[in-house]
Amino acid sequence: MPTPPYNSWMRYFSPTAGHRRLGLVCLGVGVQEGELPVVGPRFLDHHVAVVVTRGRGWFAHAGRPPQPVTAPALLWLVPGVEHHYGPGPGGWDECFVDFAGPAVAAYTDLGYVTPDRPLVPLSATAGVRHVVDGIVRAARSGGPLLEVEAAAAVHALLVALRYARAEVSRHGDAVMEALARDALLPIPVAEHAARLGITLAELRGAVRRTTGEGVKEYLLGIRLSRAKELLARTDLPVAGIARRVGYEDPAYFSRLFSRRVGTAPVRFRAQQAGRPPLP
Repeated sequence: MPTPPYNSWMRYFSPTAGHRRLGLVCLGVGVQEGELPVVGPRFLDHHVAVVVTRGRGWFAHAGRPPQPVTAPALLWLVPGVEHHYGPGPGGWDECFVDFAGPAVAAYTDLGYVTPDRPLVPLSATAGVRHVVDGIVRAARSGGPLLEVEAAAAVHALLVALRYARAEVSRHGDAVMEALARDALLPIPVAEHAARLGITLAELRGAVRRTTGEGVKEYLLGIRLSRAKELLARTDLPVAGIARRVGYEDPAYFSRLFSRRVGTAPVRFRAQQAGRPPLP
């Protein structure tokens, strides 16, 4: 029997209902190299991230005409959507991770999983391969912690894939760095855009592409994180902390804090100090 013109290694997992309560589970992992056979047309009942690390090929999705694929690139295979793909002459190298779980919806809302953008150019794949190699090592070793270890790695994989996108810098582009630096200033979003020399739409697009959130939500997260630090580490009054993180109205700040954190600022401070809040 002739040797196939490619190398292929893969493992599949069968997580229990208990594992699925983790929010994400790993259903399989694989690493393949060479002149791989064409996949599909087919449908799946779960998600797969296919990362092409070398070579060229094509990818057809949802019955549309094939698109050219040039490594490094990510193919999103989503449940219930037909897909069909394969390498060109000379083959390609790929790794893949099959996964499922209710947390996929949240990652999709945040822009980490992009069903509407099934072919994503990548800038590099070292971070992704590091995560996949960790799943491979766990699968080879086996053991009672395998399912949980692999599930945790899927979360790390989605973050690594987000960083690996061609339009996202791991250290953040100039817009995001400046926005984070000025996040505590008591200015509206439109003034942030003006200070950066870009339009409001451009600012919103940059934040959405990088974080999956709106500008106000992104700024609020930075402000509340700083407020938590000040509440836990200083004796500053809540009104003073509110001003330091960009809010002139301490009552408005307290309402925002309570809604987002789930407890009032004074109670958060008391919990961190290990004492009951003052009446």
